[in-house]
Amino acid sequence: QLHVVESGGGLVQPGGSLRLSCAASGATLDYYAIGWFRQAPGKEREGVSCITYTGGSTNFADSVEGRFTISRDNAKNTVYLQMNSLKPEDTAVYYCALDASDSCRLAFLTVWGQGTLVTVSS
Repeated sequence: QLHVVESGGGLVQPGGSLRLSCAASGATLDYYAIGWFRQAPGKEREGVSCITYTGGSTNFADSVEGRFTISRDNAKNTVYLQMNSLKPEDTAVYYCALDASDSCRLAFLTVWGQGTLVTVSS
């Protein structure tokens, strides 16, 4: 049975960087597109970024363009979200999401895991 765990969150100052990981066990992430969602306090969950099995990526949130980079290591069954130039408004719980159609269409992404908290504050 597929089990997904997000990690890498924490407290960081504005302008800092973090790298989140989405690691799977129990089954392979092969042929899945993997995305990241986030949910800030009091706000709705929003899509952040997605990467297909072959490495095609897309950002759903304009606010992360040029600052966040999604990547994957299929051999390690892991997807990463490199977050640079972090801002207080990036504070949220970040969740990993899977898309069995490998299309990175927002509607096809299903959130897995419990999320990892990112707090950007001085």
